[in-house]
Amino acid sequence: MLSIFFLLFQIAGLATSIHAILNTRTAQGAIAWVVSLNTLPVVSVPAYWVFGRSKFVGYVNAMKDSSLSMAVDKEKAYESFTPYIVAEPIKFPEYRAIRTLSNSPFMGGNRVELLVDGKNTYNSIEEGIRRAQSYILFQFYILRADESGNRFKNLLLEKARQGVEVHILYDELGSGHFSDAWLRDFHEAGIEIIPFNTTQGAWNRFQINFRNHRKIVVVDGRETWIGGLNIGDEYLGKDPKLSPWRDTHLHIEGPVALIAQSIFWSDWYWADKKLLSHLSWKPETAPGLQPGEGMDVLILGSGPADELETASLFFTTALNAAKKRIWIATPYFIPDAATSVALELALLRGVDVRIITPRKNDNWFVRHAANVYLSNLAGMGAKIYFYEKGFMHQKAILLDDNVSLIGTVNFDNRSFRLNFEVTGAIADTGFAAEVEQMLLRDLQNSTELTQYDLARQGFWERLKARGSALLSPVL
Repeated sequence: MLSIFFLLFQIAGLATSIHAILNTRTAQGAIAWVVSLNTLPVVSVPAYWVFGRSKFVGYVNAMKDSSLSMAVDKEKAYESFTPYIVAEPIKFPEYRAIRTLSNSPFMGGNRVELLVDGKNTYNSIEEGIRRAQSYILFQFYILRADESGNRFKNLLLEKARQGVEVHILYDELGSGHFSDAWLRDFHEAGIEIIPFNTTQGAWNRFQINFRNHRKIVVVDGRETWIGGLNIGDEYLGKDPKLSPWRDTHLHIEGPVALIAQSIFWSDWYWADKKLLSHLSWKPETAPGLQPGEGMDVLILGSGPADELETASLFFTTALNAAKKRIWIATPYFIPDAATSVALELALLRGVDVRIITPRKNDNWFVRHAANVYLSNLAGMGAKIYFYEKGFMHQKAILLDDNVSLIGTVNFDNRSFRLNFEVTGAIADTGFAAEVEQMLLRDLQNSTELTQYDLARQGFWERLKARGSALLSPVL
């Protein structure tokens, strides 16, 4: 029986090797999988079907299945966007490539508010929910049934009793299990609350490697919130191990909120196989703005269902466009080959490259793997900073004096290829100045690593860094 068991795994390893050759993204990755699948099939076959794939099966097909019923509404929506589409935002020479890649343009007529840390973000979202008259779309990677979760639960229940439609979407891997009683309160109020259903479909049954990392709130199609914060007490600094918690979010009013709405709408259809037909798709300029006023904003949805590696290509293109500076604040800095090259080229051009990452991290492997990449860039002249005041979870990038990127994307392979993410790109010098001041305050709470060189570190530090970096494709 033992011989038969191993023989079956050997056959499975051989068959899986063929799948790896045909589908693995890089030649190096395909070789690594083929070798391991045929030498250690008992371990490698299950590992491959959990961690090996880079494409999320079924999501695109689900959209195609509903395309006929959506076609008329989509055409009307796109026509209504035309007056707000920006031909080319200020000083953004790579816009054509980004426009083609993202399939969503920069749109004018928006107002963007920079929200620093949990208290300001939660208060802003609460105020927006209270303004809702028709519907609320509420999506988070992590949604906890703690004090913070109950704060929003009670508020959403109140709005539902007022006749507002409420739809809640969460990632079942990030959020964990909710009690039946907690969920029953939503259902009894007529609120739909469902998981993203990452593992639905025959080919996704064991695929826990893909996650919906998006954080999106939309109110009446007029305003949206996106950024780094989830819903949980730790985001208010109540986790003693990771406090204080440093994070950044965006509140956006204006026509581009409908792009965030469309991302939620697609995710909901995948999860529930039902179209949200009651949503408004009429764009409106942010309150108080006249035609031609406001900020130019692009909202980018990216994920493993995309035909191209949208996030990686987007960030690589944006980095290559920088002429003066690239300031990156991220909790997880494990860049892929393309973004590493873009940063190296920027340094060769004389661009001011600064990277802020937390000294205290919630992922041991990421913390040590990052040292490999930080050392390489420091050797070329990049300025490296360790944030000291608690855990920094924000995902913010400042390019030159006019472009800011804030959203859910970490600077790692998981966000670039394995997670469903959302990013806000704001082409506005005034807003960029706000982001600059925010990051300068963060630098005051950071320690610059002068002449940082991993090769000069002790044996165990080098081993931990190099060994952890081997796991970078799945970290």
